[in-house]
Order: sequence, then C-alpha cells, then structure tokens
Amino acid sequence: MRNDLRLRSALALGASAIAITAAAPAFAQSKADPNTVTEVVVTAEKREQSIQHVPVAISAFTSARRDLIGISSVADLTNFTPGLQYSSQLDRISLRGIGRNSNVHAADASVAVYSDGIYTTSTVEAGKSPLFVDRVEVLRGPQGTLYGRNSIGGAINVISRKPTSDWYAELRGSYENYNHSRLEGAVSGPTPIPGVDFRVAANWDKQTQGWIKNIVPGQPDEGNVIDTKLVEGQLRFKFNDRFDSWMKLSWIKWDNGGGGPGARATWTPYPWDTTHEYSSGGTSLNTGYGCSGRVTAVVNTNPLGCVNPALTDPRKIATAIPYKVSLDDTWIFASQWNYHFDGFDVRYITGGTHYHYTLTGPTPAEQPPITSYTLASGAPLGGGPGLTLNPSEGFNYQEIEQWWSHEVNIASTHEGPLQWLVGAYYYSERADQPVYTTDADPKWRSTPFQGTCAFLGSCLPGIGRRFDDRPTTHIRDHAFFGQIDWTFAPAWKITAGLRYSENEKQGEEAVRLFCFAVRACFTAPELNGLIAGGIPLVDLTQVPSVVSNPAIAAGGTGVYGKGVGVTTYDPATGFAHRNYGAKWSATTGTVGLQYEPDRRTLAYIRYSRGFKAGGFRVGIDTVLAPNAYTEAEYVDDIELGLKKTIGPFVFDLALFHYDYKNDQVPLSIANTGSGLSAPNAVFYNIPKAVSQGFEAEVSWTPIRKMLVTLSYSYLDATIKNSSGTVDSADPTAQLATAHPIGALTACTGTAPLFSADPSCDVYTGFRQRGQNLSGNTLPNSPKNKLAVNWLYSFDLGDHGGTLTPSLTYIYRDTQFGSIFNSASSKSPSWDQWDARVTWKLPGNHLTIIAYGKNLADKLGYEGGAGAFRLAGATGPTTALGAATGGASQGYVFNVQGGPLQTYSTYPLTPPRTYGIELQYKF
Repeated sequence: MRNDLRLRSALALGASAIAITAAAPAFAQSKADPNTVTEVVVTAEKREQSIQHVPVAISAFTSARRDLIGISSVADLTNFTPGLQYSSQLDRISLRGIGRNSNVHAADASVAVYSDGIYTTSTVEAGKSPLFVDRVEVLRGPQGTLYGRNSIGGAINVISRKPTSDWYAELRGSYENYNHSRLEGAVSGPTPIPGVDFRVAANWDKQTQGWIKNIVPGQPDEGNVIDTKLVEGQLRFKFNDRFDSWMKLSWIKWDNGGGGPGARATWTPYPWDTTHEYSSGGTSLNTGYGCSGRVTAVVNTNPLGCVNPALTDPRKIATAIPYKVSLDDTWIFASQWNYHFDGFDVRYITGGTHYHYTLTGPTPAEQPPITSYTLASGAPLGGGPGLTLNPSEGFNYQEIEQWWSHEVNIASTHEGPLQWLVGAYYYSERADQPVYTTDADPKWRSTPFQGTCAFLGSCLPGIGRRFDDRPTTHIRDHAFFGQIDWTFAPAWKITAGLRYSENEKQGEEAVRLFCFAVRACFTAPELNGLIAGGIPLVDLTQVPSVVSNPAIAAGGTGVYGKGVGVTTYDPATGFAHRNYGAKWSATTGTVGLQYEPDRRTLAYIRYSRGFKAGGFRVGIDTVLAPNAYTEAEYVDDIELGLKKTIGPFVFDLALFHYDYKNDQVPLSIANTGSGLSAPNAVFYNIPKAVSQGFEAEVSWTPIRKMLVTLSYSYLDATIKNSSGTVDSADPTAQLATAHPIGALTACTGTAPLFSADPSCDVYTGFRQRGQNLSGNTLPNSPKNKLAVNWLYSFDLGDHGGTLTPSLTYIYRDTQFGSIFNSASSKSPSWDQWDARVTWKLPGNHLTIIAYGKNLADKLGYEGGAGAFRLAGATGPTTALGAATGGASQGYVFNVQGGPLQTYSTYPLTPPRTYGIELQYKF
C-alpha cells in the first residue's frame, strides 16, 4: 500500500512539474540552427514515421545530437533513456526492470537489439561512434508483434549512416587522459557503375593507461585498457525505379588488456577471504589462505602484504593474473532488398554474424597475489610432510558464435484509412561457450587416485584444468506476424497486431572436474579411504552428487530435470556428457487506440503482450546442473502515452503497468554442508512481479539558439510472489534484511562436519533457510533516473564560426544487484556532471570539441552490487581422521567463526575523463 501511495504521489508531481523533471533526447537539429528542434523520422514500426506520430514510447538519438551532448557509448545512452540500464562490464541491458541476468547463450536476452534490421545478441553495436551510426532508437515496452524475438522488455534499433550519391569524406581524431586516442574516418560517394553508391569507414580506438591501478610490480593496469579496430564497407544499389538494395560488411578486431566487455570494472572494499578453498565446498584453492597465519613459506607479490588496496582506494587492485579480452574472426553482414509495387512494398532483410570472443583472468577475481605457500607440517592431507601449493589460478572463457536471420515483410504504401504490414521471420544460431581454469602447478597433471573412476575403470591423468566445461547450443526461431492501422474516424486510429513465435533449443555439454588439496577431496562418503598418501588430486567427474547423473545415482535410467538427458562418460577423455533440448511457442500481439486531433498532439492507450522463450542454465559456472531448465517469460503491458507540442515545449509522456510472469533469475545455491555436491545452479522463475512507472522526455527552447532537454523515469519493479529461495550470501537467512521461512534451527550431527545433516551450513552451525521475496525490488531497477542537458549556440561572426557549450547533469537512484535486497547487494545513489564545448569554424569543415565527463570524479554505479559471504580461517585446527577413512588431517575447517558477514562488489562507472577531438569534413 505504501509503495502504491508513493507511486501515485510521484505521478502527480511529475504531471504538475513536467517541464523541469524530464528529458527528450529524441530530436534532431536543423542545418540552419543546430539548436532548433525538428522532428526525427524513425522506423520503429518498420515504416518511416515522425517520432511524434508513433504511438510507442521511444527515445531516439541522431548522430548530430550525440556529437553535441557527448553520447559516445551505450552507457551514455542509458543516461538519457527513461528506464534503461546497462552494464558495460557484462554487456547486459534492461528496460523497466526487465533485463538479462546471465550471459549464458542457452537463455535469451530480454531486450532485442537490431543492427540495420539484423538481430544481434550483443548491445555493443549501439555504442558505435556517430561517424558510423545515423541514429539509435530505443523502443520501451514489449514489442510482441513486429520484433518478437527476445523483445519482452523492448527493442533497440541501430541504423547505420548510409552511402551518399554525392562525394563525402570526414576524418576524426581525439586524445584524452589515460593515454586514450581514437582515429576514425569515412568516405562515401558514387561508383563508376550507374546507380551504385559506396561508403567505407574505419575506426581505431586505443587506451594504454587503465582506470584501475594494479600495485603489483610488473603487472598491467586494468579498466578500459583497449586496442580495438573496426572497418566497415557498404554498397547501395538502385537497379531501377522499383528495385533497390543495400548491403554492409563489417570486420572487428579487439586486442584489449583489462578493458572491454567482461574485464574488471568493479570495486570490492573488503578484506580478502582467508579460507583454504574458494567458497564452502569449493574445489578451488584460495590464495587468501596464505594470509591466514596457518601456513609457511608464503610468496606474496603485494607490496601491502595481506592488505587489499581497494579498502582505501576504489581505483586500485593487487592481482597476479590480469584480465585480457580479445575478439577475433569477427564478421558482420547485413542487407536489405526492396521491391516497390503499386500500393505496397516487399522487403527482404538478411544477414548474420560470426565472432570468437576470449576472456581470461583470475578466479576468483578478489584474492591476494600469493603464488605459493606450504601447509603446516604434521599431518597435512594424508599424513605426509608439509605440502607446498601454488594456488594462483586463472580462467579462460570463450564464445564462438554464429547466427543468421531472414525476414520478409510486405507493407502497404497506398493512401487510405487502412494500412497493413505482414511478415515472416527465421533465425538460426550456434553458440559454443567453452570455459576452463588454468594452473601452472605440475601437480594438476598428475594421475588421480585409483577408485574414483569406477564407471570407466582407471582414471585418466589431469590436464592442468580443475574445471573444463564445453557447452554447445543450437537455436532456431521462426515467426509470422501482421499489423493493421485503421483510421476509422477523423483523428482516431486503431492499431492491432498479432505474432506467432516458436523457439527451439538443442544442445550438448561435456564437463570434467577435479579437486586438489581442498576439503572437497576427502569429505564425502564416496571418497572415504581414497586418500592414503601422495598427491591429493581427485577426479570428481563421476561422483553423482557432483556431476549430475540420475541413472547412476539411482541405479537405473531416466532423465534428470525437464529437457535434460542422461549423463554418459567417455573413456577416452574422461569427460561426462549429456544433451538438453526443448521447444517453446507463444502468440503475442498488441492493440491500441490513438487520438490525433492535430499535428501537435498524439494521445494513445495500448496493450501489448511480450514473450521470451525458456532456456537452460549450462556452462560457465555449472557442473551439469540437475535442474537446468527454465520456463518461458510473459508480460502483459498497459500503457498510456501523450506526445504534445506546446509553444517552446515538446513533451513525450508515458504511464505503464506490467504484469510480469516467470522472470528468469540465475541462482547458485552453494553447498554449505560437509558433503560433496555441486552448487544447485538454476534459472529460478519468479512466479509474479509487477513493474509500473512514469516516464517523461521534454525538450524546451526558452530562447532562440538555446535548448534544454530532460529525461526522467520513476520505476517501481516489485516481486509479488516468490518464496523458498536460498541466498548464497546468506544461506541461513540471518541478515537483518532477510525474510526467512521457518525458524532458525541448529545442525544435527557432530561439528565441524555435520555429515548427517546435508542442509547444514557449517559456517554458522545452522540449517539453510529459504526466504520470502515478496515486496523485494527486481535487480537493476532504480526508482528514479534523471538527466538534464543544456546547450546554447553563440554566433561568433563570419570569421569565428559558432561556439556551442553543453552541460549535462545525471542522477541515478539506489538499486539492488540481486532479488535478495540485502544491504550488501545495494549500490548507493549517485550523480555526475559532464561538460562539452563544440567550436565549428567558418566553412563547416573543421570542428574542435573539448570535453570532460564526471568532472567531480565521483563514484558512480552501473548497476546493483554483488553480495558475497566473507569468510576467514578463524577457527581452530580440527582432526578429520574419522571422516576420511582414518587418516589424521591437520586442516583448518572452521572457516567462519563469529557472526555472519557479507561483502559487496560494486560495478563502477568511469572516473573523470577529459580530452579534445578534431573533426574535419572535406
């Protein structure tokens, strides 16, 4: 009730003071006066229409507008788009609380991105330079008719700058702090072949100094350390007055250091975890155990010893394994073929992408740079002498992607009250996402203990990888759609659309898993008695509680989880294999009524239904998870909109209400007991959530040559029905913000193993408890977002040209990074000031731009924080002989001690940047 009152209050305030609480970046500048508002023509409904006459909540950004106010990235787009959120580190985008929560390609995005009509799985193309992009259109709300595929939250259209019939050439160069330089150019014009025009453009973007300082000697900085190249060629054909076509081919190459999607852009201001293994029940050594005081011969390359430099400086780290991002074999093709009949057009759109993305870095990311230590002598892991470990471990994650799509649509072009559009769509994708860990310690290549591979006979040697997962997904979509617009009376129009979509996903996954010198090697009944001395390397691939195999675990055959097949083993490689697959289908659509009494007024009400296919939680951080399947998502949207021009004001206003079902949220419920089992990695479907709010974009021209634009959104995205889920950062639900189900009960059995109680959390000595999430906020859904831009154009005369200063203020409210709204998952609110001065010299050839972003150098947060448990080797040494077949173990097991503690990892926006750019048009 209180939230409803707050929403109504916010709507009332917004309606009464709209001129100073909203923004409208959807307008272009005229050639005569760059600050005169003119309407933008968009293709949001696959026709060319003025944005003020499209009954859809839409933000549009032209290249000219982006240059003037400094929108140079997808993150900048989010500042000026109501309800839009984006993580540049994870390449995940959301609109109005509906977004992508995982990069697993067996589960889809929620906001569809189309580059020149071709669907793409990444948002990166929307951030290309204005030299390449004519405009970006952001359609807010489910686009269940004309776009369909993965557009449950909205759609983003990226429209390239096209070839010109007259000669055009432009060269741009910029330099800013952190030794960041950019060089790009384009040339366009006619070819010797009549009716054929071309365009070629290229970009080179390089930064060598990172935003994040690595204090370890000899290690590189991180944070936007990039070296990217882009070359793009286009051809436009006019065969005759009826038949024309266009095509584009792009080549992209990244040789980045710690920069680009996937690289580090976070801040973790907490002490390092000092447990022996990474996370409870984990199979990975943790370098932080070298800071526990329970080992000898520690090799620590951190000048501060065991102190995390991020405790006092959010832009400093200490790591021995840097991040690196590369993109190879990347080709993007798009084409459109148009035939103009009398009264209607036929358009065929086809294209696709191939790329190979690689990300390497430390695992876990937050640990001290300790490369070696020796366990205390006495009886470590099998009764031998003190064991020297090299715990430093990295990972290698790859995406090898290729997809192709086809669309045919037929649209009416005749005059008359009834307009229509029909079409068909087909999409095919193959995604390989191999991920494995890397470790230089030769012990990882030793032969595992006999007996742990009973189903294959003898175990195969290790291959230097603790974890090796190789999923492949094949996706096929097809759809049929149609929409009509009927002007049944003067000023009144009805829109109705329908789409049938079918999605099929098939895949296979192979995995191999080891443990070495950690608790998982010897605390399970399956492995008791196996460690009798020597090197404690154990192959866990065939342990049914770890790598899910219901056929073996149950002594029979069958399928474990919907859409998931039985696990088999390859005796030649030691890998476990299984298949998965399912189909989803839905009928979606829209119906709307609009009233347009004059060219300056459009009011509409619209209902839309959105759909996103289900998928599977495979690869990346799973081990053949038993319940990998997730159901499809649905949303029902009621929206009211008003687009109105009143004197110097242009308003775009929208009210919306979503009923959101089955939101797909990835959860990893850690095994915090003493037994050996993998985390329960699932896509949890939230039964019901409601997202509602108010959005406004306003443009105001108070005087000639001055333009003020404001963008505001109020968002209330709330879970209405969800219970029984366990927070991996607070599995016993003891934090003050938790809403536990059931009483807190002590574990049964004997501490510290509690082997008789598989639901026990050995960190605290209590059983795990699920939580009631009703009333919690959906991830990355700030209640308030505001951006204001002011610019004014000074005429310096015939010899001075024009000078246009621009000033931007950005505000973002608090937001959570998890469905568990704990204090550790909450990012603070933040604001930022940007400034820009554009000087166009006489003749319109040379333009000089000076700019600065985040002028006060404040901390900003791209999204909600990640919450994790803080653990340390604070307990006493415990003998585990009885639990491990009689061998005495000098091993620290009680890793928590004291009250539950959690910590946060914050996704940061860039620090203060400033520079100068030169543009020259020939």
